Amino acid sequence: MRKNFGAKTWLYPMPVFIVAAYDENGRPNAMNAAWGGIHTDDMVGICLSEGHKTTQNILATKAFTVSMATEEFLTACDYVGLVSGNEVPDKVARAGFHTVRSAFVNAPLIEELPMTLECEFVSYDRESNHLVGRIVNVSADESVLDGEGWIDPSRLKPVTYDPIHLRYLPLGEAVGKAFAEGKKLR
Repeated sequence: MRKNFGAKTWLYPMPVFIVAAYDENGRPNAMNAAWGGIHTDDMVGICLSEGHKTTQNILATKAFTVSMATEEFLTACDYVGLVSGNEVPDKVARAGFHTVRSAFVNAPLIEELPMTLECEFVSYDRESNHLVGRIVNVSADESVLDGEGWIDPSRLKPVTYDPIHLRYLPLGEAVGKAFAEGKKLR
């Protein structure tokens, strides 16, 4: 038997994105955002309300980065979601993050977060708060690459958000090979 909960924003896994952009003075700001994902082949979509300093920065600079929150920097990643850049302009530094300018877009890379999507602004719907960006580069620190040079989730250690219990969860071990497991039923 199933229990009905009505319309909720519950989906697993829910990524924990750290979205970063520069303000009009070139100061980096970042926020924690869980409602987003790949929108199309080279686009990311994220639900961000217009009142966020990061959203205002993206609309002004037309660029942003999206990093995966990691187990190692969970406290800092949660902090940038708790504190508003409108009230604490140096919250990125207070979180202990260090930034460098992306070589591909006018947005900051957070050095402590080893995987980042570097994006150009495409559109923002003020009614739905849906932001879309074109991914122009994905960068990853060598520390999270496997022996073949690909990103290894077990080294990256990204976390997911549990919207029901309001907690962060690690990704687990591989349970099968995509595009292969279903062949067993042929």
